Parts: sequence; C-alpha cells; structure tokens
Amino acid sequence: MTHSFKYGVQASAILFASVLTTACNDANNPGLEYAPQMYESLPYDPLRQVDANTVNPMGINERTPAVGTVPRGKLNYFSHVGKDSVGIAERVLRNPLRYTKANLEEGKVLYTRNCQHCHGEQGDGQGPVGVKFKGVPNYATGAYATMNDGHIYHVIQWGKGRMMPHGSQVNPEERWKIAMYVRVLQKGKGPDGVSELAQSDLQPSEKTNPENTAPLGQAQADKASETPGQGDQARNGSAQ
Repeated sequence: MTHSFKYGVQASAILFASVLTTACNDANNPGLEYAPQMYESLPYDPLRQVDANTVNPMGINERTPAVGTVPRGKLNYFSHVGKDSVGIAERVLRNPLRYTKANLEEGKVLYTRNCQHCHGEQGDGQGPVGVKFKGVPNYATGAYATMNDGHIYHVIQWGKGRMMPHGSQVNPEERWKIAMYVRVLQKGKGPDGVSELAQSDLQPSEKTNPENTAPLGQAQADKASETPGQGDQARNGSAQ
C-alpha cells in the first residue's frame, strides 16, 4: 500500500511537471496572473483596453473630444483655408520663408522623402509610383509650371484628385519648403535649378519670390485659426 501511494505521488508529480513545462513552452502564452487587481487599474485608462467599457459608446475607453478642442501642439497644424478653396489659397497665402539655399536644400530633402516616389526626381511625374499608375503631372508643363507657393502649399496640405492629403505628414514650415523646391522643378531643370533661385550674390530682399514679397491677410503658416477644431457634436455615452 505504501509503495503504491509513493509511486502514485511520483507519477502525479511527473505529470504535473510535464503539464507546466508544456504550458510554459509557448512564448505567446502570458500564463496566469496572481492577484490581477494589482496589474489592472480599476479606473478607465484611455490607452489601455482590457474589458468592454459598459459606459462609453462602442465599449471603448477613449471618448470623443469636446467640440472646439485642439490636440496639444497642433493649433497651427492646419491653416483655415478650406480644402476645396485652392483658388483662395493661391490668392491669399504667402510664403513667409526666404528663398535661401538652406531652405531650398531642406525642401529638396523633404520632397525626396514625401513626394519623389510619385512626382519623380525631376518633377516630371516619372517616380516609381507615377510610372505604375500614370497621370502624375509634370511640374514644368502647362498650368503646373505657373502654380505659386500658396497653391502648392494648399495641395500638399489637403491633396487634390488622386493625391491624398499630406497635412499630417509635414508641418506648415515643411510644406512651404517643399513648395519652394517644387518652384525649382517648375523650371524643368530638375535639382539643378536650385542655383537659379538661391544665388549667393543676391540681396536678402531678392531671395524672396517677387510674387510673394509680403504676407497678405491672416492665412499664414504661423497664424492660428480663430475657430479651430470645428468637429462634430460629442457622442459620449451616459452612466445608465
């Protein structure tokens, strides 16, 4: 009887150990938490979801922001010229930056990162994506050759046609610098056109595009909207 009990205990121990070993072999298995209340916060955490939230709509912890609020640091991220108002943008937006070599070179880097895959190194629409899907314009031909900084800035921000908005990828200062570099490509000389817009012997006042010599109105990259964040009415749930 004693031997049978001893062997039974040993067999049970071996079986239990094998089960533990097998369960721990799965790296994706988090195992069991001891006293999970020590790990999971009782108050709702907007960036962490464990169980369905019975108070908020759709069962999530995050809530719709209050109407009129703007994310911190994003007040000047979008100008208040509407997305369908490219004509207004080209009339009222003025590039606040000078056409210096440093700004143009930075614009070239930003263009290479964000635009070249479609618009091509020469601005002729022959980037890898442009070649694949066709229809990407050549900056040096037709109406595209005369687009001013405000028009280009607006299209970068809001997109146009098949081009998606890039306002969340590049901030206002970066958009102006890209617009500067697009003006270089409008000359049809590719990156070599930089030297024509930034000669070291020019006076500072001459390094600004003549058609954009001064700000006009209130629609500037460094001017915040007076009515930011015009969102939908909040749809937060109730504690019923």
